[in-house]
Amino acid sequence: MAAPVFETCHVACCANRTPKVVSWSRGGTIAFGTCNSVALYDPQERRVVAVLNGHTGRVNTVQWIHREDSAPESLLVSGGSDNRLIVWEAQNGKFIQSVECKGHTGPVCAVDAIYVEDSKILVASSASDSTVRLWLCNEAREAECLHTLSFGSSFMMDVSLVLLPGSRVPILACGGDNSQVHLYVQSSGQLQKAMSLQGHEDWVRGVAWVCLGGELLLASCSQDCLIRVWRLCAKSGTDARTEDDHTIIKMKEDVFEVKERDVSSVFAVSLETVLAGHENWVYGVHWQPPLFKGGELQQPLGLLSASMDKTMILWAPEEGSGVWVEQVRVGEVGGNTLGFYGCQMSPDGSMILAHAFHGALHLWCKDQDKEGEWRPGVVISGHFNAVQDLSWDPEGEFILSVGSDQTTRLFTPWRKQGAKQESWHEISRPQIHGYDMQCLAMVGRFQFVSGADEKVLRVFQAPRNFVENFANISGTSREKLLASSDSANLPEGASTPALGLSNKAVFQGDLVKTNEEEKQFNSVSDQYQESYFHPLIMTEPPPEDHLLQNTLWPEVQKLYGHGFEMFCLASDSARTVLASACKASKAEHAAVLLWSTATWRQLQALPCHTLTITQMAFSPDAQFLLAVSRDRTWSLWRRNLPTHESPEPQFSLYAHTGKDTAIHSRIIWSCDWSPDSKYFVTSSRDKKVIVWGPCRLEGSGDSVLPPEIKPCSSILDVGDSATAVAFCPVLHSDNSYLLAVGLECGRILLYRWNPGQEPAGGHDWISCGETDILQSHSLAVKRLRWRPKIGRVGRENNKKDGQTDRGSEIEEESSWVQLASASADHSVKIFNINKRAL
Repeated sequence: MAAPVFETCHVACCANRTPKVVSWSRGGTIAFGTCNSVALYDPQERRVVAVLNGHTGRVNTVQWIHREDSAPESLLVSGGSDNRLIVWEAQNGKFIQSVECKGHTGPVCAVDAIYVEDSKILVASSASDSTVRLWLCNEAREAECLHTLSFGSSFMMDVSLVLLPGSRVPILACGGDNSQVHLYVQSSGQLQKAMSLQGHEDWVRGVAWVCLGGELLLASCSQDCLIRVWRLCAKSGTDARTEDDHTIIKMKEDVFEVKERDVSSVFAVSLETVLAGHENWVYGVHWQPPLFKGGELQQPLGLLSASMDKTMILWAPEEGSGVWVEQVRVGEVGGNTLGFYGCQMSPDGSMILAHAFHGALHLWCKDQDKEGEWRPGVVISGHFNAVQDLSWDPEGEFILSVGSDQTTRLFTPWRKQGAKQESWHEISRPQIHGYDMQCLAMVGRFQFVSGADEKVLRVFQAPRNFVENFANISGTSREKLLASSDSANLPEGASTPALGLSNKAVFQGDLVKTNEEEKQFNSVSDQYQESYFHPLIMTEPPPEDHLLQNTLWPEVQKLYGHGFEMFCLASDSARTVLASACKASKAEHAAVLLWSTATWRQLQALPCHTLTITQMAFSPDAQFLLAVSRDRTWSLWRRNLPTHESPEPQFSLYAHTGKDTAIHSRIIWSCDWSPDSKYFVTSSRDKKVIVWGPCRLEGSGDSVLPPEIKPCSSILDVGDSATAVAFCPVLHSDNSYLLAVGLECGRILLYRWNPGQEPAGGHDWISCGETDILQSHSLAVKRLRWRPKIGRVGRENNKKDGQTDRGSEIEEESSWVQLASASADHSVKIFNINKRAL
């Protein structure tokens, strides 16, 4: 089989904002729902190893189906807002959709599954249609709904399944908004209610069984801030006689009977303990997984809980007394976040993970040297809403992205000492805003402009603390980086005032060293600790709480001039001119504004279009500005020759399409320039991609008569609305151009276009590959950007120690190019593409 054209290098994503959406397998893989997909994350390699696309609504709950012998799982079940459950099965190292359970009439919010006889699995699911359903999936990949429990006007928040001790009878626990935990047993083919456990005083948010020898423990957590642990054990006939002895103080027992094949057995449930330690709603409980000790499986007694008070607690009974106590408490202090939605523990118990309201994963690792100490671990992160735009820095060493989650994020590769390959991480969150972000443009190595759903453009510059940390993580020299930015005047960092939107610079003199003796408030930073910047020296990517508060960039300028929300931005290759456009329903608002990046003055307004300009692009030689619009036309502006009267750049209209010359019949979404500035491409909702030109003639430096600009290619029909398009900056070996096209369905296509071919028969387009279902986005591709340099970032500067092979190494890297894509499915993906494989 030929090598695949697309090789996924990195997926930046985060967990959905639902409680039961993360599950850690015994094989060590973390599965979590992200938008409409399930991501499989390897915490050792620190990268997403697969993305499972199948749901058409948000994935709300994910659960690995654990085997009884604790071997690595081959099945995973997920439930979503499309009212469906999907069982995924591993085949030849890849997960495929194996069984689909349809029947719920509302979004599925919780799911659990166990193996029953042979290889059949029993799945329990709860949904917002107020029902809990029990499904049996057999080897023939068929799902049958065995039972439907209806709870009237109540909702069940969580379900948990286990087999009763000493028998193969499943018992189901459901916790819901009527503050009770309901137990159901499958008896003679019917699902019978065994009992309801009273005690919680608010909604029950989580339930979890664990099997302990011949007994079961059930943990339930609630919005009353408490966790209750219940014990279930089989009663033999002799136990009943000791009831009369009143000298023994015993917990009240509730008894129920199970009939199976004419054999009746009695089980008793009693309250084991109540755990009070959290100060807010407890959203999740998770038992420590069983461990192999001395060749046999042992169940350690450890219970992990996660709460809205931003902490996780690990509980265990004390040796000797058996009293349950808090062993470890971890969490974030301060930071503008809500608390934790759920928790999981690694198979060996050395790592614990929580996921938060904003989707971030928080990982802690047991310190090997210090007993009982836990420290934050490195984990991936990503946007928790649609990603609208992204850009590489001019050197191609990091990516900036903006999204509807009101953040700007910066991703770069990091190579840990001794690691085989680099992994990508978010190392800075330059902007945390109060409006949804729409667009951004780099205007320098460490300077960018961003636009949001407001009329103002904001300019940001990296502080000294970021430049130093970026040097540490990327392995570049600090001196070189600080020389490329005006280091003498750089602030240390930035912080946002409590009620502000603008990041204020923090300089060296503002960092107050406080004395422990004087407990008086002697500076702003003491009174308002959480929003204040503290310089960090990072040798590894920072955890979420540092990203939120210590990695902001100061805002250096605001640009006023637009009448509506910002929509798109572009800057020229010399980084001297910035073009901006806003939402518009009339011609007067649809003008492009040009700004000087030296003075931040508005240079001119370019009126032409009648509706919103959807994207703009400067030609690589900075001579032309192209704009495409919702009004189905494009306009091309040419830079005038500088004169003494106006030394600053001025542009004038050079060509445009009108109602009669427009080929696109729907909104034009995207445009881009060929690397030689000769052609430009437009892509539209009418599924068409067209290359136009020529914009400059061969030979003549500056043509006196402007050449007529017309379609140079045949019309390429890509079969779906083409929402993003990008020309590769490197020409192919036969001088053809390489184009990437992003579709509304989430796929990315690669084409070679050869201008020498006769366009009539459509032979000028050659399809060279597309993303497969595991690589594609699950929603529209919003933006595609090629890395401005050849090679894979993070690979070029690895071989420094005078290795042999240096020549072949450079040769090898020169055949790779990288493509970054941003999508409405909340993810940013980076693909490696080998030009030789095309």
